[in-house]
Amino acid sequence: MGRRPRPVLRYRTRALGTLAEIAVGDPACLIEAARLLDDELARVDRLASRFREDSEVAAVGRAGGRPVPVSPELFELLSVTLAMAEATGGALDPTVGAALCRLGYDRDFGSVPARSPGSLPPVGPVPGWRQVVLDPERRTAQVAAGVTLDLGAIGKAWAADRIAGLAAERLGCSVVVSLGGDVAVRCRPEDPGFAVAVQDRCEPPADGTTEVLQLGGGGLATSGTAARRWRVGGQLVHHIVDPRTGLPAAGRWRTVSVVASSCVGANAAATAAIVNGDRAPGWLRSLGLPARLVDHRGVVTHTSGWPAPTGPDR
Repeated sequence: MGRRPRPVLRYRTRALGTLAEIAVGDPACLIEAARLLDDELARVDRLASRFREDSEVAAVGRAGGRPVPVSPELFELLSVTLAMAEATGGALDPTVGAALCRLGYDRDFGSVPARSPGSLPPVGPVPGWRQVVLDPERRTAQVAAGVTLDLGAIGKAWAADRIAGLAAERLGCSVVVSLGGDVAVRCRPEDPGFAVAVQDRCEPPADGTTEVLQLGGGGLATSGTAARRWRVGGQLVHHIVDPRTGLPAAGRWRTVSVVASSCVGANAAATAAIVNGDRAPGWLRSLGLPARLVDHRGVVTHTSGWPAPTGPDR
C-alpha cells in the first residue's frame, strides 16, 4: 500500500500583492516556518518591488543608465531572471515594467482602478532583457535610461524556492510554500509529499479548481489571464505583457500550469506559454515539461508527464 498523506499545518498571510502560505509536515516547525516566511517576504519586497521608491530595483531604474551596486540577493534574482529570459527566447522579459505602467498597472494591484479612461497605448516592443547588464565582479546591475524592471512574477517564484529551501534546511521538515500560483515543495524522503490544487484563480474563493496533484519536490506554477484584469477604456486587459507588442498577450490560453524541478523554471515556462499561444504545447513538449493548458473555452490540453490528479481538494 502507498503511504497515506499526513495532516499538515499551515500559516497564511498577505504579501507581495498576493496570498502567501507555508505548510509543514511537522507541527513543531510551524511557528519558525511562519517567521521565516514573513521575514523573507519582507526582504523580497525591499529588493524587488517596483512600487516602492526605496526598493533596490527602483534604485537601479533611477540610475539613468549607470551601474548600481546591489545586494547578493538581488544580484541572484536578476541573474536567474536573465537566465529564464534567455531560456524562453525572450517571451519572459523583465523590461515590461514601463509597458505595464502605460496600461495603468503602476501601483499595487489592489489599488489599480477596475476601469481607467483612455485607450490602449500604441503597439511597440519593450526594451528587451539584453538591456540589463550585470557585473559579477563588482556585483552591479545596470539598465538603460528609461527602462523599468518588473520582477513581480519571477520574483515570487524565486522567493518560493528560496523560502522552501531555507525552511527545509533550517528546520529539517518537509515544507510547501505557495505565493499565489507559485508553489515550491521540499520533502524528506520518508514523507509522501503535499496535495496542491491547480485552479484558474490563485486566491479564495477557489473558482475553477479542477485538479489536485501530489507533489514530492520541485515546483508548480500557474500563469493566466483570468486574474489581475482591469479595463482601459472599453478594453479588458491583464498583467501578462507580450514583449513583442508591449500589450497584454492575446494568445489562446486562459491559464497554463507547469511542473518543473524548480518554481522559477515552472513560472518562466508557464508565463512564456501564455505569450507563445498556439506554439506553447509543442515548445513545452520539446523541453520535456509536464503542463496543463486551458484555452478560453475551457478546453484542457496536457503535455506528457502531467501528474495524475489525486481527486478533489480536502
